[in-house]
Amino acid sequence: MKILAIETSCDETAIAIIEAQKVGAKTKFKILGNDLSSQIALHTQYGGVFPMMAKREHEKNIISILEKVLTEAKMFKKIKTPISDIKKQTKINKILDRENELKILWREIMPFIKKPNIDAIAVTTGPGLEPALWVGISFAKSLSTYWDIPIVPVNHMEGHIFSIFPKKGNTFTIDSNQKIFPMMSLLVSGGHTELIQIKDWMKYKKIGQTRDDAAGEAFDKVARMLGLPYPGGPEISKLAAIERFVEPFKSSSSHPYESIILPRPMIHSKDYDFSFSGLKTAVLYLIRDLRKINPDILEEKNIIKQKIAREFEDAAIEVLTAKTIKAIKEYEIKTLIVGGGVSANSYLQKIINEKIKENKLKTRVHFPSKKLTGDNALMIAIVGYFQYKNKKIAKNINAIKAQGNLSL
Repeated sequence: MKILAIETSCDETAIAIIEAQKVGAKTKFKILGNDLSSQIALHTQYGGVFPMMAKREHEKNIISILEKVLTEAKMFKKIKTPISDIKKQTKINKILDRENELKILWREIMPFIKKPNIDAIAVTTGPGLEPALWVGISFAKSLSTYWDIPIVPVNHMEGHIFSIFPKKGNTFTIDSNQKIFPMMSLLVSGGHTELIQIKDWMKYKKIGQTRDDAAGEAFDKVARMLGLPYPGGPEISKLAAIERFVEPFKSSSSHPYESIILPRPMIHSKDYDFSFSGLKTAVLYLIRDLRKINPDILEEKNIIKQKIAREFEDAAIEVLTAKTIKAIKEYEIKTLIVGGGVSANSYLQKIINEKIKENKLKTRVHFPSKKLTGDNALMIAIVGYFQYKNKKIAKNINAIKAQGNLSL
């Protein structure tokens, strides 16, 4: 069967088409088309994502992305005489009431596109920015109405769990008989930090989550304090990596601000929850105190920026790793999946792998390929297929809503 997936939970407009074929316990997947439009360049100017701006960009881009993906999948066919179905168009107009720009583009383009050979539409319904989510949902509803194709609502975080399966090339296989359970997923992104226990396929139990800021959010906010551009995570990591590299070559003479120590919030708590707000505030106070000594302290050849970046990254990753290792031991985890935007952090990958080895754990660790650490439609398509097989098809598409705080 063929699944078309739509992802608009934040600032990436993404669409993918996959073909899935079940052979015994194995499901073989082929990526027929996959593309996205990133809004990073736009939001960088403002230091973060503005939901209504993200919504407008999704409206502008989503049909052109669909055309590219259909073309890649060899499913794009234009027709000279537009399809005219007044009853369907009336329904679509109502669906697109809140997406005026998308409604205009729909009228100009969609009636000239022939229905592709698609069995189901998977769409992210949450969690995420609700204005952004609504664009993808409204588009999915319109396509469902126009092409008479069922919709499968998908949880964005479940997508990150399945993002580890595609690797190189356009094909991959998921074996349901593979002995990978019990499994654990550490989901770390700009909006979420969660530890999810996975006892079996599609069966989840959240054992820990952030009580305030997510890890990725803390990275971005600390980067802003240091005057670094958005997105801040990669910028923090670059400075931290420089500091780690130069440390062995430093002279014996110490720098006047050599000792920078930040807290490791909740690292010794008995639960599996996280807290990064206090760590972020500690950086804020540290910068305030340093500026009292020297107002231009952060302009000093970036040495202090590097030190703060390194200590912040060390602290955040130490907490993430400590909680994860503790959970692996308690729940006797065979497989660890790390997903979400922060999973691209090379230092996080290094430390988790080192701690697994240091603790002599037999747990296998999986990270997504770098291009799938961020938001993408391919992971939504995979989940959509399995949810379709589990008969999680929307019975009434009008009941599908954007759920900004949707939980696994």
